[in-house]
Amino acid sequence: MLTLEPKDISLDQTAEDKQAAIKLLASSLEQKGLISNSYVNGMLAREATNSTYLGSGIAIPHGTTETRDQVKQTGVAVHHYPQGVNWGDGNTVYLAIGIAAKSSEHLQILKQLTKVLSMDGAEELIKEAKDAATITNLINGHTQLEIDFDSSLVLENFPVNSMLQLNAVAAGTLQNKNLINKQGLSAALEKEPTYLANGVWLNCVAEGAQRSGLCVVKVAEAFEYEDKTVKSLVMVSAANPCYSGILEVLSQQLYQDQLTKLSQFSPQELVACFSQKEAVVVAEDDDNAAVFEIVNPHGLHARPGALLVAEAKKFKANIKVTNLDSETPTTVNAKSLMKVMTLGVKYKDKLQFVAEGEDAPQALQALGAAIAAGLGES
Repeated sequence: MLTLEPKDISLDQTAEDKQAAIKLLASSLEQKGLISNSYVNGMLAREATNSTYLGSGIAIPHGTTETRDQVKQTGVAVHHYPQGVNWGDGNTVYLAIGIAAKSSEHLQILKQLTKVLSMDGAEELIKEAKDAATITNLINGHTQLEIDFDSSLVLENFPVNSMLQLNAVAAGTLQNKNLINKQGLSAALEKEPTYLANGVWLNCVAEGAQRSGLCVVKVAEAFEYEDKTVKSLVMVSAANPCYSGILEVLSQQLYQDQLTKLSQFSPQELVACFSQKEAVVVAEDDDNAAVFEIVNPHGLHARPGALLVAEAKKFKANIKVTNLDSETPTTVNAKSLMKVMTLGVKYKDKLQFVAEGEDAPQALQALGAAIAAGLGES
């Protein structure tokens, strides 16, 4: 997997405009032995066709498919511009990531970048970065941007009949997932859970927390603790501000008297609820849904991704897309490039589109045709 290292970062850079910035990036890529000197022409041509500005002060200059043979080795060069560079259309870039890609390895960086783009205050954090480690930690995902929670952190029908056992199971699960350390385990076991409502209890652990996340344990049979029913326990690891989103979800569910519904959610629905993402539903025999296989050898990188989004935007229908082959499938708006890039789509991945609206059938047909045609790539 392609990851950034501090040696890839050049701090305190300046450039008169984006063309000058792209030429400097190409020079850095060439000095690293990643490209031949003609690759810069592809980078400039790409920029002239479609802006590589992503948002939050980040741009990802890269070559065209025609200049891919000029790439000697996959890699990146990153320039940090504290004063910013005018990237056109009113956009200012503080971090330009020059990409030389021979395969789909660079998609991991693109996927991580989309998480950075959705982070509140990301642009200011990038602009004010004083060292390379701050930037690499942010882009590589070491700076936590969202909670750690997937279906493996949901335990259903667990055979416990005491709060002590329930607390221990949840704490042990968090420790096994490296969300809390031994100190956190001890703190969780010593802390008394708080009753919310409808048999749902909460234990929030800050001491010894390593990353923010949660574990949900549903008991096989309800039991009583302190004259209140116990059906499930939500244990939260509060390592950084990310965890506040978990409490917001619980507060909203409590306010709306929906905790009973929360207890009945499947693991996938719980993940969608706490991650504030849409649950993935595989639509079968649905006239408003279709599944298409990506034929692009290098997956859905910036250019074909942009063309896919542009095709979706031609229609009034509300269009959602899911990468069914992702390890952690999520559903996103097919008309948002930032969201589509988070899917990390690779060659032969199957995308499910669900469209709602009067022109939904036409939208699905057009998207299928565009994907089959290679989304602008041969």
